[in-house]
Amino acid sequence: MTHGDSAGPVCSLKFVTLLVVLGPELLFVGARVQLQENGYNGLLVAINPQVSEDQNLIPNIKANVIVTDWYGAHGEDAYTLQYRGCGEEGKYIHFTPDFLLNDDLTAGYGSRGRVFVHEWAHLRWGVFDEYNNEKPFYINGQNQIEVTRCPSDITGIFLCEGGPCPQENCVISKIFKEGCMFIYNSTQNATASIMFMQSLSSVVEFCNASTHTQEAPNLQNQMCSLRSTWDVITDSDDFNNSFPMKGTELPPPPTFSLVQAGDKVVCLVLDVSSKMAKADRLLQLQQAAEFYLMQIVEIHTFVGIASFNSKGTIRAQLHQINNDDDRKLLVSYLPATVSAEAETSVCSGLKKGFEMVEKLNGKAFGSVMILVTSGDDEHITNCFLTVLSSGSTIHTIALGSPAVKNLEELSHLTGGLQFFVPDKSNSNSMLDAFSRISSGTGDIFQQHIQLESIGEYVKPHHQLKNTVTVDHSVGNDTTFLVTWQTSGPPEIVLFDPNGRKYYTDDFTTNLAFRTARLWIPGTAKPGLWTYTLNNTHHSPQALKVTVTSGASRSAVLPATVEAFVERDSTHFPHPVTIYAIVRKGFYPILNATVTATVESETADPVTLKLFDDGAGADVIKNDGIYSRYFFSFAVNGRYSLKVRVHHCPSISTLAHSIPGSHAMYVPGYITNGNIQMNAPRKSVGRREEEQRWGFSRISSGGSFFVLGVPADPHPDVFPPCKIIDLEAVKVEEEVILSWTAPGEDFDQGQANSYEIRVSKSLQNIQDDFNNAILVNTSKLNPQQAGTKEIFTLSSELFTNGPEHQPDGETQKSHRIYVAIRAVDRNSLKSAVSNVAQASLLIPPNSTPVFARDYLILKGALTAMGFTGIICLTIVVTHCVLNRKKRAGKKENETKLL
Repeated sequence: MTHGDSAGPVCSLKFVTLLVVLGPELLFVGARVQLQENGYNGLLVAINPQVSEDQNLIPNIKANVIVTDWYGAHGEDAYTLQYRGCGEEGKYIHFTPDFLLNDDLTAGYGSRGRVFVHEWAHLRWGVFDEYNNEKPFYINGQNQIEVTRCPSDITGIFLCEGGPCPQENCVISKIFKEGCMFIYNSTQNATASIMFMQSLSSVVEFCNASTHTQEAPNLQNQMCSLRSTWDVITDSDDFNNSFPMKGTELPPPPTFSLVQAGDKVVCLVLDVSSKMAKADRLLQLQQAAEFYLMQIVEIHTFVGIASFNSKGTIRAQLHQINNDDDRKLLVSYLPATVSAEAETSVCSGLKKGFEMVEKLNGKAFGSVMILVTSGDDEHITNCFLTVLSSGSTIHTIALGSPAVKNLEELSHLTGGLQFFVPDKSNSNSMLDAFSRISSGTGDIFQQHIQLESIGEYVKPHHQLKNTVTVDHSVGNDTTFLVTWQTSGPPEIVLFDPNGRKYYTDDFTTNLAFRTARLWIPGTAKPGLWTYTLNNTHHSPQALKVTVTSGASRSAVLPATVEAFVERDSTHFPHPVTIYAIVRKGFYPILNATVTATVESETADPVTLKLFDDGAGADVIKNDGIYSRYFFSFAVNGRYSLKVRVHHCPSISTLAHSIPGSHAMYVPGYITNGNIQMNAPRKSVGRREEEQRWGFSRISSGGSFFVLGVPADPHPDVFPPCKIIDLEAVKVEEEVILSWTAPGEDFDQGQANSYEIRVSKSLQNIQDDFNNAILVNTSKLNPQQAGTKEIFTLSSELFTNGPEHQPDGETQKSHRIYVAIRAVDRNSLKSAVSNVAQASLLIPPNSTPVFARDYLILKGALTAMGFTGIICLTIVVTHCVLNRKKRAGKKENETKLL
């Protein structure tokens, strides 16, 4: 599909990898989509292992997608998860098996190829939908009822109560009538837009500047500052770095490579140089690696261990884990001491890792390396090409700030995760990192979920006491791990929800690694578990607790959290955006308390709350993606991220719909003058589940690098963030504005003032905000960031005289357009908000301004009045006729006498 130039540009899929055993969290491992010679290489498709094998499934996949069902729910919507702003790439495309296999669905969605183009534009170019199911109609500047669409010349008819009707019948006062819809003609002349209705056969283009409808209340206008989808697409790197193909020839078909999961292979590549002796680095590595081998790595995985200083050594050849004895055997090969040599050679360690895994099947492709190092290595770039060509995924864990500066590039090249462990004995970052790394298939029912992670310095003869929630969706293979810093173990007391006690003697203790582990057989009791750690020694020490558990049964999806940052590195003063996806399967979990903790090497940890309110750093409200800007940079170097999620049992948990940008489902068409309706779109239903205890989750968000932080105190360089949820509603003679308050600095603190401007010209306020009419906001004091703001515009603003236009003409508009920006105390201004609009007049021939309930009541009373009059008329007429009848009868009797 193209934009409609005389010889449109053509892009195609060139090489697609089908990975049939991965889940969404591993979708992009090792995958980097690249535009080469007008084709996209490296697309990855992940088919969830829960999906039943079907020979017809793979031929119907033509995209970079996740393929999985809704775990028993019904619905076929294809969608793209977009969590960033306009022009930014999304996270993934999602197809259900039914969508790929059921040809009946093409009537409502269009061909799968068209749907994919729609979703690909979301994913790759960061454009948004041009329809709006919640606001299907609006009143335009000419006071006409308009359909939310792009372009506006796509034709069709209005339907009211199942039949054609005038458009005026779709409005009751300012409320659009329920059940009214617009049905499109199946044959159109319009060639756009793919982001509106991809199912129309005539549609082969995106809306451009000349066809785009700026007034339409859709996400594209809201998120992209009224820009057309084609304008956003052509500004992307794909079009800036490549010249589109010209001509009418079809692009070549894509080439598919089917990759079936083989043996799961993991190699620990561990630094044993003398630098590991500093700040308990070796001890933390031993504790985390033991925990990983005993609890996290999945059964049937092949695991090997290599170590390195200036040279690499194989400590344990690949050994398949089939039982606990295999796990204990591997633990025995973990390094017990460090060498006297300070020099490190990361490449030597990786070389031994590759050598080890190649003995299994002749190649390292598909293997996983967990690289842990604290040393600097000037020659690490020497093995970048070897690493890239190996096909192995490398997760890197940097210990302390001196660790090699471009270590993270190994993760970036191979699609691995990157972590940072500061030299703080009470930091649990090492355990969190190993808990986040999964070697398995992506099947959530085979993985361990982190419920708790805490570390504190405890004074002599003091205690660390807390509770952790084991909710009903988890409980299998539950493990409590306690670690300490010096001497013997603390005194441990653990209570389950029924009051049963576990003591130190009930834990399996490794005195060499200073760990105590309690495995709960069967399914752990749901509810609150309370633990107490008493420091019985005469010196303070760091005590830590980590709790993991698995899904309790295959029919119940556990809540999960995935934490990450927008980019691996940033330069002051640009902030980092922190994200946490909280969901059950693909359903977003709402109203959770999500807290991020950011640690650096020297400064105190910074804690901030993340929000899912569709404001500030958060793009879409109630999509289960909680976010926040982070800019409290204390020093240059690495920062570590951990996210904690808590959910109360009394608050509604799951959203009723799947978030994301969906391809439009068309309810029907007008074909040859006849209305042909499609089958009703199936909604994605869900069962309400009892939530007696709520839940808690922990997830490491990896690490990021910051450069350019001033050594001395710096002036304020952080403005308030852009307001992206401004709304305007006309109520009688006033316009009520609402938005979410930004902060003094981005989305934190409290701004100093607001600048609100209005115009009767959409183009004016968009292109020349500073010259639009300024609203008096002297009495409007900004509230704390995240608070809902309400402000009322007086009717005098849009009734007293014409607004001056650049061309000297009076703008005759029946709508008012409003935008706003925030100002901090140092006069730093936010970007101009999205443009909100409200109709000043009611469309002609529509019902006068009455509330719907009043109209109904008035209609009922009128009907009753008419009924009463008719009844009274009948009674009076009946009485008169009876009298006449009796009088006539008497007269006849007299004549006869």
